[in-house]
Amino acid sequence: MRQLLIALALTFNAAVAADDAALINEASFPAQWREGSQIMPRQGQIVLTYLWADIYAAALYTASGVPPQQAFDQQRDLRLELFYLRDLKHSDIIKASATILERQHPPTVLTPLVPELKKLQDSFGDIKRGDRLTLNFSPQRGLNLERNGKVIFNSQNPALAKTYLGIWLAPDGLPENLRKTLMKLTP
Repeated sequence: MRQLLIALALTFNAAVAADDAALINEASFPAQWREGSQIMPRQGQIVLTYLWADIYAAALYTASGVPPQQAFDQQRDLRLELFYLRDLKHSDIIKASATILERQHPPTVLTPLVPELKKLQDSFGDIKRGDRLTLNFSPQRGLNLERNGKVIFNSQNPALAKTYLGIWLAPDGLPENLRKTLMKLTP
């Protein structure tokens, strides 16, 4: 019986990995992102699944030679691209992000950011399957939120950038195994 359970678990894990690979392939994340003269190689890519529903595929890019953790910690150039695999209501995204942010930060950190967080989140509305939302950060330019390649929000506030990107890149945001894969912290 134990061998049967192990075989079923391995089969299930292989099927999940194959499904994730197909979804990442559908997202068509490039191996590198070029912005001006800077080339940013793709670091990690994941699929977020919640209650057996695939939500989005994500890819993280950082400057050549800069590990993702260093780029996040030191607020260096990075790009996080999300490819949505299903329609989502704006209100559901707001609730989910608020839950994560409140888990990650005390009110003393979040309260001063509320006006800008609201502007950022109000900028994108409902999500449709196939939409791409990208958080593109540069210390010189600040944080851009892009929807399907068009900039829809910009902030020069580094605290907002660090806090919002932290939903994916800081502990207590994404499930830890996904965060580590995205940040290329696991072999």
